[in-house]
Amino acid sequence: MDKRTELTIHKTEAIALTQNGGLDKVLKPLIKEIHLFDTYVAGVSYLKDKTVLEDIKIKDRLTLQREDNKFDDKAILVLTADGKKLGYVPEKDNIIFSRLMDAGKMLVAYITDIKKRSIDYQQISIGIYLVDF
Repeated sequence: MDKRTELTIHKTEAIALTQNGGLDKVLKPLIKEIHLFDTYVAGVSYLKDKTVLEDIKIKDRLTLQREDNKFDDKAILVLTADGKKLGYVPEKDNIIFSRLMDAGKMLVAYITDIKKRSIDYQQISIGIYLVDF
């Protein structure tokens, strides 16, 4: 077999790919985001820092993170890309998502809609996605 047609990556090439931000270029084409569910962000009206609402927009990617919470043992925090708290996945929706996350699956969310309902309240609709490699 002609060595020029083989698909191989030598150790030195693999190390070079991981330096200077090259790894994301290798992995990104291998990642799929599978839409699971549409819901909203709960607890927005209880935010201590409401300035976070000024910076969000439709299509923003959000981080989902499990939280040790005395009120809900399946609590999932919804965070902006820079780690600011937006609220939670609603308790009525978090059972399966918490199980997936506890099993090591990565979930993310995207803002699909923002509606200002009153002076103190915005409804933030989100889509939840499973990140699959």
